[in-house]
Amino acid sequence: MNAIVVKDLTRRFGDFAAVDRLSFEVAKGEIFGFLGSNGAGKSTTIRMLCGLLKPTSGSATVDGVDVSRDPEAVKQRIGYMSQRFSLYERLTVDQNISFFGGIYGLDRTRLDARRRFVLDMAGLAGRERLRAADLAGGWRQRLALGCAILHEPPVVFLDEPTGGVDPVSRREFWRLIDHLSASGVTVLVTTHYLDEAEHCNRIAIIHAGRLAAIGTTAELKQVFADRTIVEIRTSNAVEAMRLIERAPDVEKTSVFGTSVHAVLKHGERDVDGVKARLEHAGVPVASIEPVPPSLEDVFLDVVEEAG
Repeated sequence: MNAIVVKDLTRRFGDFAAVDRLSFEVAKGEIFGFLGSNGAGKSTTIRMLCGLLKPTSGSATVDGVDVSRDPEAVKQRIGYMSQRFSLYERLTVDQNISFFGGIYGLDRTRLDARRRFVLDMAGLAGRERLRAADLAGGWRQRLALGCAILHEPPVVFLDEPTGGVDPVSRREFWRLIDHLSASGVTVLVTTHYLDEAEHCNRIAIIHAGRLAAIGTTAELKQVFADRTIVEIRTSNAVEAMRLIERAPDVEKTSVFGTSVHAVLKHGERDVDGVKARLEHAGVPVASIEPVPPSLEDVFLDVVEEAG
């Protein structure tokens, strides 16, 4: 029941391995998150899975079709949406829908039905004559998603689909993704917003083209099962991090919003020592307390270990 199966997928550009022996599976109807820093190999992997780039070695199937042997058949089974280019901005809402309907080979009857679906889904009924360039970010992204699934593909690839969109529109967009998944559509999504990744059924973290970790959010957070993270609230987070990042009882630190997260080597018994060190140096500590690991903590830890 897997919609995507990837085995030892590799893509080289000369001597550089952009994707290096990547293996994972995505179940039908699953929302699968793909996380990685810029240059980690996310977009190269998606291009191969979409049939746009031939793998150097390894294999991948999408909806049962081998991406190397029949890339054109793969393209017919997928929807694809990117942050940078998903709509023709000089065309109106209706013209974009008609254009993509023609690309996907929809007949008039089916296109009319799907047009109504997209307009309702995107909240654009009555705004059909607006140019895509004149739409607010949230509307534009919902229209782009509608055009990507106009032909009702079983697998959808979303490459950072909510970049530059306000938080309310991002939340609405993820409701649409949840509806797609509930209807049986498989969604592979890349995002830089780690709070968004929490919506995914499972997450893969890749680093330097290799799989660094994979699992549910709860499973990934087990990397901190025997380590304690404390959150330090202070008016001078940068100075606090500088003072404690090389302390013998602190494994690592990171800025977390306006606070500092510190991973302690010996658990909660090191908390008082960290607080005393900061206050001795004149850095006021509003609070310091153990917190559960966030996905950001996990991501930074996994990437550091993989590096």
